Amino acid sequence: MDLPTLIERNVAFAPDKPAIRFEGTVLSYDAFNRRIELAARALKSELGVEKGDRVAILSLNRPDYLVLLYACARLGAILVPLNWRLAVTEQLFILSDAGAKVLVLEHAFEAILSVLAERLLSTAIVGLDFAPGRGSGWDELLEGGRGDGRNAHPGLSCPVLIVYTSGTTGRPKGAVLRQEALLWNGVMSQHMHGLTSADHVLTVLPMFHVGGLNIQTTPALHHGATITMHPRFTPDATFAAFERDRPTLTALVPTMIQALIDHPRWSTADLSSLKAISTGSTMVPQQLIAAVAARGISALQVYGSTETCPIAIYTKLGGDPAGEGSTGLPGLCCEAAIINDVGDGLPAGTPGEIAVRGPNVFCQYWGNGQATREALRDGWYRTGDIGHCDGDGYFWVHDRKPNLIISGGENIYPAEVERVLLEHPDVAECAVVGRPDPSWGEVPVAYVIRRSEAQIDQHALTAHAQSHLARFKVPHEIIFTDDLPRTALGKVEHFILKAIQAKSRPQVNNS
Repeated sequence: MDLPTLIERNVAFAPDKPAIRFEGTVLSYDAFNRRIELAARALKSELGVEKGDRVAILSLNRPDYLVLLYACARLGAILVPLNWRLAVTEQLFILSDAGAKVLVLEHAFEAILSVLAERLLSTAIVGLDFAPGRGSGWDELLEGGRGDGRNAHPGLSCPVLIVYTSGTTGRPKGAVLRQEALLWNGVMSQHMHGLTSADHVLTVLPMFHVGGLNIQTTPALHHGATITMHPRFTPDATFAAFERDRPTLTALVPTMIQALIDHPRWSTADLSSLKAISTGSTMVPQQLIAAVAARGISALQVYGSTETCPIAIYTKLGGDPAGEGSTGLPGLCCEAAIINDVGDGLPAGTPGEIAVRGPNVFCQYWGNGQATREALRDGWYRTGDIGHCDGDGYFWVHDRKPNLIISGGENIYPAEVERVLLEHPDVAECAVVGRPDPSWGEVPVAYVIRRSEAQIDQHALTAHAQSHLARFKVPHEIIFTDDLPRTALGKVEHFILKAIQAKSRPQVNNS
């Protein structure tokens, strides 16, 4: 058995059921399965893709993204999704590091073809919706495929994805996920969402990220549900889909939810088809959860990472309200624990590092044995996140371990300070990082984006923080800015701000 078997089973049960809707076209489960077969044949016969070979894709969301994923699984090959927000040099590093045999390139990124072709001399380039000049077009390739489209002995134990992390500590690392990781991740998604074949998922998160690919999208296909897919997120298109396509589920990161809440249509749009919005990727402000709930929609939190496929800890649709405000309970098919630096479990209520173990967890960092050994110990993945588990087993995430500020021997979690700042009505977004200090070791500094037309100054915001936080947690400086460095999913890149502060001169305490 392999992942494409799940698609084949759904064809047997409901061949004409819509699998994917995209820009006015509908791909039934039967048509989706036949296109997977064509793609697998073409990759094998025309491009010589063998078991273990890497096939990269640089594309916005589109049905053939998923076709390529399952075609790779059918061959025992490995898909390497490329983040289209990266610089070309960063994409070239990933392609080189992964040793991609094939690159499938969407026409939207045709402008970088000359650079790629010059540097990727041994990589076959296939154009989606265009002829790249060097190599063939995707549809042309599929038409020429022949043979059975299978390699020997692919199965659930075969790697199927190499997804590169954001590289907060240097070069990005490629987390290798086996087919079984996606299978068990899908089981947990079904448990989390009450997912059935009657559901309709709206996919707007980019599928180069495991969140867009695996929180709801691949689980929906495994359970015979329908997906409506957008090339990328825009508030207007999302509202139109809510009212026209009537999805029951969608996954959005907090910045997307905020964009919807700030939109004029938020209060009047018909959202009645939605039974839940899932969110995560970063700390989720409680006011977003409350705003979604006020529209009669369950807001589900999911915690995980690229390395966990990503579902690891979550709140469940219709779950026990006793854990309200937490990130949830360990998933149905994995374990989670709070550990100290030597790996020992910590008692309830004690902050420590979150660790995850289960069949959904990655098996290695591609070509990086040292990083693999540091992250995976006795089957436990050390996430680098700090949190605690309460007496009822609910997990609470405090912050990323690298973000921790130690000031005068006291631990300061930036997320706690950010939460307080965000409670001020004039603050739209913020990020808190540590600045080197000769007296305290580090002191907190806040970067703040004001809401439109807000006039709040540093003194007023500092006073707000002082009324809610211990003095040592209050930012020593508040820097107002128009933007913050972010990942493709809107997660603030604290390490960039921290590097800026490391180069700055210590400031006088003006809090």
